[in-house]
Amino acid sequence: MTPVGGEPELADRVLGGWLGRIAGNMLGKPVEQGDLWTRERIDRYLRRAAALPLTDYLPEPATEEDALRLRPEWRACVRGRIHGSCRDDDVDYAILGLDLLETHGFGFSTEQVGDLWLLRLPYLQTFTAERAAYRNLTAGLKPPLTATYDNPYQEWIGALIRADVYGWTCPGLPRRAAALARRDAVLSHTGNGVYGAMFAAALIAAAFTAPTVRHALDEALAVVPASSRLARTVRRVASLHDTGMTWEDTLTTVTEETAGLGWIHTVPNAAVLTAGLLYGDGDFTRTLTLTVRGGLDTDSNGATAGSVAGVLCGASAIPPRWTEPLEDTVRSAVFGFDGARISELARRTLRLVEVRDRAAPI
Repeated sequence: MTPVGGEPELADRVLGGWLGRIAGNMLGKPVEQGDLWTRERIDRYLRRAAALPLTDYLPEPATEEDALRLRPEWRACVRGRIHGSCRDDDVDYAILGLDLLETHGFGFSTEQVGDLWLLRLPYLQTFTAERAAYRNLTAGLKPPLTATYDNPYQEWIGALIRADVYGWTCPGLPRRAAALARRDAVLSHTGNGVYGAMFAAALIAAAFTAPTVRHALDEALAVVPASSRLARTVRRVASLHDTGMTWEDTLTTVTEETAGLGWIHTVPNAAVLTAGLLYGDGDFTRTLTLTVRGGLDTDSNGATAGSVAGVLCGASAIPPRWTEPLEDTVRSAVFGFDGARISELARRTLRLVEVRDRAAPI
């Protein structure tokens, strides 16, 4: 394990995680519809706009047909049009996690996660498993029934996108981060849905101290059951990378092996994320762009990849073309946080790191 360093370095890397998450989310948001915006279609879009290799936010669409197929938010998410971050659940849940730890500390309960959703998060800004769990909460159900009753999305990606704050507040402690993420995830997910959250939290925590992204991935794999489909798929991507197979061929192979799960399921998205991280090899821009070009849930995968890459390199090493358009401002549906400063969210996260040793036992 590589030491995290002193407080200035830790602060830089926590801020890097926040900036990376938001930038990656913004990069992937216009093409977030994995059944339409396949890997091949995304690259055709980029070729028409003369933007391959991709080194910046997505370009404006080159044709009217492309413009009609993008998500309507594209006008605020493509290069030259960005003035602060767009609102998105991938960022809302990071903010909610921060508020949860500030309010209840590291000994929070799953029930308190649900209570905070009802207090802070509008129902119509929840989706799939989170909306099912929210509906179950309002009907008076308690965990774990909130995750299992009338919820066909239990293994989708929602819990994974909620995990970052547990990694940011547990630098170098992947098992602790995973335990926190699990306590949050079981409100709405089961099986690989929960394992995805644990994997992401551990991966981000490990990125603070691991010497390479591969070491961080290995540490993250250690917190989930080795026989789970998520763990087997992540190992499969890593083994293909080790053989020298190209990024394109690796994703083609794993896409065939995970066919039928759907573009929002945790497992195929974990494969895209893992490939982006390994073939990005610690380079912030390459990690983000490869991950988003991989398709599926592009904004969620871009956000998590950006968080890991931002922690690995620190905010000071992120190219300004990714951070300056964000204008240190985040839009959010979480009550009380719209228009918050990204730098202030990072400072509040750092304060939680400083008190973590006084937290309740996990």
